Amino acid sequence: MRLLFTVSLALFATLQMFSQDTGSIGGKLTDKEFNNEPLAFANVIIKGTTTGTTTDFDGLYEIPNLEPGTYTVVFSYLGYETVEIPNIAVEAGKVATVNIPMSASEGVSLEEVVVTTVARKDSEVALLLDQKKAITLETSIGAQELARKGVSDAASAVTKVTGISKEEGSGNVYVRGLGDRFNITTLNGLPLPSNNTSKKNIDLGVFSSSIIESIGIDKTYNAANYGDFGGANVNIVSRNYNGTGFFDVSASVGGNTEALGVEQFYLNDGPNFSGFYNYDIPDNPFSDTFETNWNREAYGTPVNSSFSLKGGDTYTIGEESRLSLFGVASFGNNFSYNEGINNGQPNVGNGLPNSAFDFTTFDYSTATTLMGNVGFRLNNTNNFKYNLLVLNNSSQKQQEFFGILDREDDAPEGGGFIQRATFERTTLYVHQLLGEHNLNDKLDVNWGGAYNYVKNLVPDRRQNTVLPRRNNNPDGPKSFALVSAASENHRFFQELDEEEIAANISATYKFKENEDEGFDGKLTVGYNGRFKNVDFDATQFNFQFLRPNDQPEVDIRQIDEYFDQNTLSSGLYQIRTFRGTSTIPGALDPQTFGGDQSINAGFATLEYKFNPKFTLFAGLRAEQIIQEINWNTTFGEDENELDTFEFLPSLALKYELNDKQNLRFAASKTYTLPQFKERAPFLFQEDITQDSYGNPDLENSTNYNFDVRWELYPTSSEIISFGVFAKYIENPINTFLVVSAANDLSYANTGDNATAFGAELEARVNLIKNDIDTEDAVLEERLTLGGNISYLKTNQQLDSEKVANETRLSAAFTNTEAPLQGASDIILNGDISFYRQFRKEREFRGTLAANYFSERLYALGSTGRGHLMDKGYVTLDFISSMQLNKHLSIGFNAKNLLNPLIERVTENAEGDLATENPAVVGFLEDGPITDLSYKRGTDFSLSLTFSF
Repeated sequence: MRLLFTVSLALFATLQMFSQDTGSIGGKLTDKEFNNEPLAFANVIIKGTTTGTTTDFDGLYEIPNLEPGTYTVVFSYLGYETVEIPNIAVEAGKVATVNIPMSASEGVSLEEVVVTTVARKDSEVALLLDQKKAITLETSIGAQELARKGVSDAASAVTKVTGISKEEGSGNVYVRGLGDRFNITTLNGLPLPSNNTSKKNIDLGVFSSSIIESIGIDKTYNAANYGDFGGANVNIVSRNYNGTGFFDVSASVGGNTEALGVEQFYLNDGPNFSGFYNYDIPDNPFSDTFETNWNREAYGTPVNSSFSLKGGDTYTIGEESRLSLFGVASFGNNFSYNEGINNGQPNVGNGLPNSAFDFTTFDYSTATTLMGNVGFRLNNTNNFKYNLLVLNNSSQKQQEFFGILDREDDAPEGGGFIQRATFERTTLYVHQLLGEHNLNDKLDVNWGGAYNYVKNLVPDRRQNTVLPRRNNNPDGPKSFALVSAASENHRFFQELDEEEIAANISATYKFKENEDEGFDGKLTVGYNGRFKNVDFDATQFNFQFLRPNDQPEVDIRQIDEYFDQNTLSSGLYQIRTFRGTSTIPGALDPQTFGGDQSINAGFATLEYKFNPKFTLFAGLRAEQIIQEINWNTTFGEDENELDTFEFLPSLALKYELNDKQNLRFAASKTYTLPQFKERAPFLFQEDITQDSYGNPDLENSTNYNFDVRWELYPTSSEIISFGVFAKYIENPINTFLVVSAANDLSYANTGDNATAFGAELEARVNLIKNDIDTEDAVLEERLTLGGNISYLKTNQQLDSEKVANETRLSAAFTNTEAPLQGASDIILNGDISFYRQFRKEREFRGTLAANYFSERLYALGSTGRGHLMDKGYVTLDFISSMQLNKHLSIGFNAKNLLNPLIERVTENAEGDLATENPAVVGFLEDGPITDLSYKRGTDFSLSLTFSF
């Protein structure tokens, strides 16, 4: 009750801005007398007012900041017929695009005028215009561009931005070589929790493009945002609706070539088709009362499918108030299959991996989305918005490994078998209440509050390990006799609950009114609060096998038969937790960690335009961070507190060289906060070949960020930009291999400093742009080329002695320096798109998109081994859609057409080696050694959408 009461107070007493109240009219004027060339310097005026503008060299114009309503616009040019277009509807947050062909000798028929209205954050042109006008270096991708490039989720969307790549097999992204811990994710400007104990950020892959209006990626720091920032702030803007009523129904069907190509697809017993599944620990687990089977189960044809409903409407209340509604519900499933090599770390002496497997993975995932929002505009000066988002994502995996478990122990000559059946489900609830109030011409107040709840479940993960009865006969009979560790056969239950309250409030005062009825100065002060509670518990039931000489043979495909024929009373095995058998008091007590995190921050920003060309944006932020963590695990029972105060300045400068060119500079100080999992001493066994645990002695990193960028906007839909950036990181955090018998992974401040320097080039140009005159309308034909490239050079100092002095862990780095984890030297994105209108309600879009990243560091080299590197590869996607009429459209997508080999290798020990560390007894010279390799196949889909 106390939490709900606090939530209620936060939602109604805290503040944050959310959307635009005004709309705009924009478009292009062409000259019919000169083959429809752009008509520059024409006058565009709102009839009956003095509000207006002139067209630029490209015939483009925009009249911004118009109150919602209906307008008549007058277009005039000396020597040409004046054109008056009535009844142009302007909606809040949208652009009414009006394209006019002007003539000297005759009037323009209204049928020749093309008027379209899209949400401002949907439109590529509008977002590009916002980027041009903005002071900070934010890049936005709208729904229009997402559709053109066939982007299905937020993770894929951000990889279209310069300098960003995605981690294979997840929705986590690297920005300028900086991974998960350096980035921050928000929804409508309010923070989001993670859906994975291993990560700081929510998996962007869970956000379907159907709920996205736009995604803003800000790679420079703004003092109005949280300071736990080093790579980018990714802000997802949920869809809003302000137009007339609509309702869409969409469905798709498809498949993955690897999954469809396998002779038989297998999954686990228990989980269902929908992904809404849970299985609790039975009442008497020590008596082996588990209901799910160990054996894999055959599945039918692995066909991918999706279905969605989407609708919205707007209602006028009185003369100046408006209510808007929008909702979407969708479900999709996806099958995948991988087979390849999965090895452990190689031995330094002979280069042979300590464990060596051929593996197969059958994967079935689901994504269910429910989103709705209600917007209410009162008297044109007060806006309120409520957002509800519910996501349920699941992943069911059947993993099988064949080969050597340990060259010095289990199945040293091969013949070992491990199968793991894992179902993981994450449910996220987001409630947001936001408001904006224009108190007068000079003072605005914005507020927002959020309550987020995430539940992550791993119910009944099952693992079996079966070995040859004799090590020298790997192809002979199998049994449990030689299994050395009780944990090799287990059932595992995990639950993570995370509750978070976030609140923002800001007030903006405008001063120094200019000749354009605007203001040259804006001073904003505000407060941000973020309060999180984390509760994690896990219980693992290990099946410890006894009397090895009496163990019978086991059929690896009929594990259930062993337990059916040999019950607990046989004395061949016993069930125990990490705390012991049923005779130990508290044996069923789970391992736990959790705690509270609070961030209280105050900030002030100043935006000041010294003249029409030069603008300053400066900010100061102060944050008090307290992170309390407690644990009760096999590592013991204890608690720890991280208490720090951060003072964070930021500066951004913009100089407009001319109407088409900008020069920008940004500098800031930020920090990187360790996450709960990185500080919690709990042994995570998420991977067959590698375990990890946290380090409570972790401390903050401090980041210094610098950016310079030049931009050219040839037309309203084109951009060419070049930028350079630098980062200096004090006390960087890394994942490293702990020197121990188990060689587990942990986290530490591994050196004193790290640096990153890079350059980015982006271009988006129109190769062909034609206006085609017909009897009914002026139709468009476009061929667009876009691309970006980034070059990055990173380096960090590694110090094993620092780790030993500052933590309770031991490290033995092979090298004295290394690149940053996740940093690719080169990242390339490119796409070519064709668009053709055949008539007003029939059009075709097709895009061929490619992405490449060069190799990047996965884990630091240790104990004489080189770094563990992910090899680079190219992806190629084809996306197309055809609108057949007003109601019906179809689409065809084919992704990962090249189906490259995905590979991770351990490299030879090279560079500056740490020869004085006594834990390093030799160096790997027989590499590179393959640790992981597989192909993920080509995904294809056919979709159908019907609009009512």
